[in-house]
Amino acid sequence: MPTILAGEPRAVGRRIGIAVARFNEVVTERLLQGALQALRDGGVADTAITVTWVPGAFELPTACLWLARSGKIDAMVMLGAVVKGGTDHYEHVCRGVTDGAMRVGLDTGLPLGFGVLTCSEMDQALARAGGEHGNKGHDAAMAALAMLDLQQKLGGPGAGRTG
Repeated sequence: MPTILAGEPRAVGRRIGIAVARFNEVVTERLLQGALQALRDGGVADTAITVTWVPGAFELPTACLWLARSGKIDAMVMLGAVVKGGTDHYEHVCRGVTDGAMRVGLDTGLPLGFGVLTCSEMDQALARAGGEHGNKGHDAAMAALAMLDLQQKLGGPGAGRTG
């Protein structure tokens, strides 16, 4: 019989960093509230959560890299909202953020929950930030917790840390 491992969204005694974009703050503030609720539900104390605000989505990977390098977190959550406009700017920002997020996660070895919305219009973003399509900030935080738990089960970086 194979060994089957899966991460559970719990992280009592662990430290989580959240990077949030101020651009489209009406959306990102809601994503943040969803993420904070997920972390609390997963057993993370408020004092173990560090929230960093950055100007826009493009700056999120850099902030996550800084959080990871600080040695003060065990996992991170990236929250932002990129809403398509009438120029190619949208595509460049989306590509930069997603590529940067992947790079930060792979380069640091820390779990990263990706909660950056890429929507055609503001109504779609609001629907995914606590509206009819749930809260993707909550989902991103749950993913970070699950990956942190799986990392611990696999004996990865930070696996022995419990507080």
